[in-house]
Amino acid sequence: MSKSTNPILKSWAVNAKKWIKTIENNEIESRRLVTNAAILQTILTNQPNTVLDIGCGEGWLVNTLVQHKIKAVGIDATATLIKAAKTKGKGKFQVKDYDTMIKGVRFKTAPFDLISINFALFENKKTAQLIKKLPDYLKTDGKMVIQTLHPFSIATDQPYKSAWRKDSWGGLKRKFTQPYKWYFRTLEDWVKLFTKADLMLEAIKEPIHPKTGRPASIIFVLKPSEER
Repeated sequence: MSKSTNPILKSWAVNAKKWIKTIENNEIESRRLVTNAAILQTILTNQPNTVLDIGCGEGWLVNTLVQHKIKAVGIDATATLIKAAKTKGKGKFQVKDYDTMIKGVRFKTAPFDLISINFALFENKKTAQLIKKLPDYLKTDGKMVIQTLHPFSIATDQPYKSAWRKDSWGGLKRKFTQPYKWYFRTLEDWVKLFTKADLMLEAIKEPIHPKTGRPASIIFVLKPSEER
């Protein structure tokens, strides 16, 4: 599926400027109170010298990592987001989609110590293909840090099973358009996905929202299996 026909990429292209304003104004409470700090701290704890941030959006994480003296590169399929990212700090950014990563691409700073993916996995089969390919971009002892929506926190009103969901822009302040379907995974199916990709689950973190007392996200820390 090309960029022009992928509904997820089309939606992000249409809504990119609204997303940039949303982040600039700290309009997502869970990010402001919990999840931004959670993934940043998880990455810093692993002390990487080089990081590849996949689905970097407007670049806040990459530019923050650079402030911590880390060589960070961000990629995203949405050109408007990458353009904005380049104006907000000293991180390195490139327009690349997941299909390109799955096929294989070279980076000047590869292989990386760590790959991060922060709320940027929306598909089913393509996510599985991407996850399986990513160790090729890592050093032998490299790690992956993935933060995503916590399965328990968003499955309260629907059956707890892996399936496509519709509310991609639900709950945001601004009027986003062209919502897209995204693939929800149970915790069990996330673990199965990692196992099939020959990844070892080193840690699971569940950052808690201070107001609700419920998990705001889930963070997986992974490393390639020694058998790869």
